[in-house]
Amino acid sequence: MGDFWVFGYGSLMWRPGFAHTHVERARLHGFRRALCVRSWVHRGTRTRPGLVLGLDRGGSCIGLAFRVPGDLRGEVIDYLRQRELVTRVYEERTLPVMLSSGDKVEALCYVVDRRHEQYAGRMDASHAAEMVMGTSGQSGPNDEYVLNTLEHLEALKIRDHWLEDVGNRLRTATASAMRDV
Repeated sequence: MGDFWVFGYGSLMWRPGFAHTHVERARLHGFRRALCVRSWVHRGTRTRPGLVLGLDRGGSCIGLAFRVPGDLRGEVIDYLRQRELVTRVYEERTLPVMLSSGDKVEALCYVVDRRHEQYAGRMDASHAAEMVMGTSGQSGPNDEYVLNTLEHLEALKIRDHWLEDVGNRLRTATASAMRDV
């Protein structure tokens, strides 16, 4: 089989973890980057879940598309399934993305399953920030995850106004808490 593409919208953009021959900015239409997945292990607990990113319906999402050599297809897909499908909150889909070069390619994407119990739904930035603030899991504090994501998006010159609003609310709450100490 020939080469294939993988679309990254979160940590896959700066830590793909798989071999690729080319990376290019890309836009996925019909889905948006959102803190819409309750995290019970890595960024929260069952009793106090955090929020992590998912691709949810609506809008569009700018991310990165990675071209993977066809002879690595099995190895890379196995790796991605182990990484992304642990709790089955994401569905593996092949969707069209528009590369910055103007080419349209089919890319492997991981889209949130809205029927899954970890799906948190659409929420405003204020509610998302409240859910993130003060939660922590095996991989560390949830606010660090969100702010780290924003730093990486900024370095890649990718704007996400809703996520930036969440981040600003987290920074404000943290600064306020520090003043109160």
